[in-house]
Amino acid sequence: QLVESGGDLVQPGGSLRLSCAASGFSLDPFSIGWFRQAPGKEREGISCITGSDGSTKYADSVKGRFTISRDNAKNTVYLQMNSLKLDDTATYYCAVDPDCFVAGTFGPVTGRESYIELWGQGTRVTVSS
Repeated sequence: QLVESGGDLVQPGGSLRLSCAASGFSLDPFSIGWFRQAPGKEREGISCITGSDGSTKYADSVKGRFTISRDNAKNTVYLQMNSLKLDDTATYYCAVDPDCFVAGTFGPVTGRESYIELWGQGTRVTVSS
């Protein structure tokens, strides 16, 4: 399973680091995507890191503010989020996303759910003053 953590209430401009830890299997060969779902909106892909060479992708909405990374020794993928905005408020999910097919092309997940092999349960991020 995948377990996200690190969500919290933070002020605009603040930072958080989300973690996506795998248990029962090794994350090493897998591409991992980060997604988010704001209240009343569809779940969307925002970032992905491949399992093959560790290349990364970012949606325009988070590029330059968020950084995805992986520590295979800890079996964990991270999402460092800086300069948080009110619009970043959402539940954040990680998922096994082969070849970053869904997260790496960004946009809504709707209609592409079958490509995701495993979802985490989500962690809530609230950006508010």
